[in-house]
Amino acid sequence: MSFVAFIFGLMIYILFRVILSGFFTVRPDQRAVKTSFGRAQRLPGPPSVDPQLSEDEQKRYQYPQLRVIPPGGPYLKLPWQKVHKISVATQTVDLVWDPTKQQGTIEAVTKDNLTTGVNGQLRYRISANNLYPYLFGVSSPLEHVMGYFISVLRERIANFVDPKGASLMAQGDLEVGSKAAIELAEGVSINDLRKNLPMLNEYMEQQCRSTAGRYGIELDAALVTEIDPPPQVDHALSAINSTRNQVAADISTARADSEQQITMSERAVEIAQNNAEAEVAPLRELATILGQIKTNGGPRALKSYLRNMRVPLLGRAGRIVLNTEAGGGSSK
Repeated sequence: MSFVAFIFGLMIYILFRVILSGFFTVRPDQRAVKTSFGRAQRLPGPPSVDPQLSEDEQKRYQYPQLRVIPPGGPYLKLPWQKVHKISVATQTVDLVWDPTKQQGTIEAVTKDNLTTGVNGQLRYRISANNLYPYLFGVSSPLEHVMGYFISVLRERIANFVDPKGASLMAQGDLEVGSKAAIELAEGVSINDLRKNLPMLNEYMEQQCRSTAGRYGIELDAALVTEIDPPPQVDHALSAINSTRNQVAADISTARADSEQQITMSERAVEIAQNNAEAEVAPLRELATILGQIKTNGGPRALKSYLRNMRVPLLGRAGRIVLNTEAGGGSSK
């Protein structure tokens, strides 16, 4: 009886362990990898190498290609096999995430030795074409990616220079030794980092493209949304910004007034020139006509023209003064 009971129990164990629990499915947002006695099923061929890595890193990060189980099922799993399911959907993690400690912000030091707090998010997904480093390369790949990202971000913030100011210095548009040139050469304010956040995010995305070859995680987007200094420094920066904005507004107003005065002066000169030309034009036209009369008809024609032009004037005159050749004269 005991032997029969043992056989019966073994059959029940095999039924539940092998048949009922030996089937599994893979969701559309998942990929799966099977291991037999801890060894993953691999594909034949050379190991995968990420072209984003440097030549030295390509020698160190060479991982075999695994046989990936696509979505669907049911699939059969033997008792000595284990299934590793991985979600390949895009996920989001805060920059302050750290499994070893609790923190509300990431501290970074700018080029002018100002400690700032950085916050934001990362969008990432697990690379379905390079699952070996994610599953078997390191114990916590996301933690490694976050550490790599934060170190690159701190290095970038520490060496960040406003590209507009750098271009002005390169082109020589700023006078050497001037206050603006000294500020651009010695350091960068927190305002330059804030207004260049898109450029900073783009740089971080470019630098972190190698994470797929290192850890099997593809960085989808870097969203650094906040760069805040300590409260005392923030108040001082706000006062400086207000002063600069007021100075810029005053300069703009003065420039607009000067341009308006210059425009009005130019219009006044044009009006005076037009009035002078209007007064001179009839005289020039009369001189042209008299010249043509003298040329075509001679002096007698010119005298006749002058005599005829005096007739309407004599009719309107109240007093006429005649001068004789001897110098005497009479009046009527």
